Amino acid sequence: MSKSAVEVHEIDTALVNALPPDSLFAVGGRVRDQVRGEIENFTPAQKDLDYVVCGVHEEDLRKCLQKLGPVNFVGASFSIFKVTIAEHTVDVALPRRERSTGIGHRDFEVVSGPEIPLSDDLARRDFRMNMMARSLPGDELVDPYGGRDDLAAHRIDILSAHAFEEDPLRMLRAAQFAARFEYDVSPNLRAAMEASAPMVTSVSGERVAEELAKLCRDAARPSNGLELLRETGVLREIWPELLEGVGVEQNEWHAYDVYRHTLATVDATPPGDLVLRLAALFHDVGKPRTKEGPHFYRHEHVGHDLVREMLGRVRFSNGIIDRVAHLVCQHMYSADPYLSDAGIRRFIRRIGPANLEHQFALRAADAAGSGLPKREDGNAQFERRVWAEVQRKPAFSVRDLAVDGTAVMEALKARGAADAHYRGDRRVGDALEWLFEQVTEAPERNERTSLLALLNDYLDAAEKARA
Repeated sequence: MSKSAVEVHEIDTALVNALPPDSLFAVGGRVRDQVRGEIENFTPAQKDLDYVVCGVHEEDLRKCLQKLGPVNFVGASFSIFKVTIAEHTVDVALPRRERSTGIGHRDFEVVSGPEIPLSDDLARRDFRMNMMARSLPGDELVDPYGGRDDLAAHRIDILSAHAFEEDPLRMLRAAQFAARFEYDVSPNLRAAMEASAPMVTSVSGERVAEELAKLCRDAARPSNGLELLRETGVLREIWPELLEGVGVEQNEWHAYDVYRHTLATVDATPPGDLVLRLAALFHDVGKPRTKEGPHFYRHEHVGHDLVREMLGRVRFSNGIIDRVAHLVCQHMYSADPYLSDAGIRRFIRRIGPANLEHQFALRAADAAGSGLPKREDGNAQFERRVWAEVQRKPAFSVRDLAVDGTAVMEALKARGAADAHYRGDRRVGDALEWLFEQVTEAPERNERTSLLALLNDYLDAAEKARA
């Protein structure tokens, strides 16, 4: 055991005062991150406050916790209490021992109680670096399985060769930790992943999405985790479409095949933005299915459909799927710095003002991921023109027009083209779209009097066409 100069959290103090001496231990990611901070000289965020209480019976623990705030008992077989202290809800559990009786983290024999040693509770966790605890108070490190040594070696290792059989989600956790912490995995862990790779399909899509989101969003270089998944066969079980790009050569503007270019593009995007990172990961996923010599005609449209299928398969939210698919579909836009003003406005309309920053960032990452020196192009000049037009705030959608559907309906009624009870039909939308085109060509037309005059001309022409 070793000492730490970790600042004691106020909830730690409350629990220490309520529980018998020498019974309380902090566990989980908090302890791992504290030890990492000591080794790598950084201050971790105080989060994931999880505790184990040793040597105390379940009912006695409940009585102690009730003195601190509302208590809910969850998972009767696990003996976990959720207690709210100072508006923070934390998990306080009795130590437990688990034995797998099935496959895929579904069937377990669980025993919990004061007689279970803390070391048994730690041993059931996923990786050695997470099998540590700290005594409270005192902050003495309990490390029966060498977790600190793994952290010092920047290594992720398992205690049991059956770790991934017991919970296949751990394979994705290994990849996201490897990417986020920039750690290597042990040969034992790699071999176990290779043996268990097909079992990842037994994990719910939502849990898969959660771990992949951490990998893609939070790692400085997501390629580290993605390559681990590819090399061990896990990626083939989740997103085999990405592997279609392996060995698919590109034109002279790319130094890498499609797959390596994809990894380089993802790594070229800044961490923290899941939508941008996923768009980078999938921007060329349609290329292998559209290759004709050195060309990949309409690969962005094929990619759009693949994105919807692949992200939907692992239950990403509809909002994320929509935004990523749109960025992928539009990523081949022409950045013509000499485009007309109306053309610039049509581009903004097509991409959407809210998506411009992402779309331009994807283009920059795509260029950086080519593996070749930066070449002169019109992207920067084009982007300056786009942002200048955004600042002028012309109408970028029908909703920005100075007239609405009510005005169109009133105009139709006034000329006898609709009765007094008319509530609209396709003619209203068609008229507004036509007006929007006129405003796109000349933004100064977006004024009520001008638009009503244009609407009158449009309806006149429509009547003559029908006559």
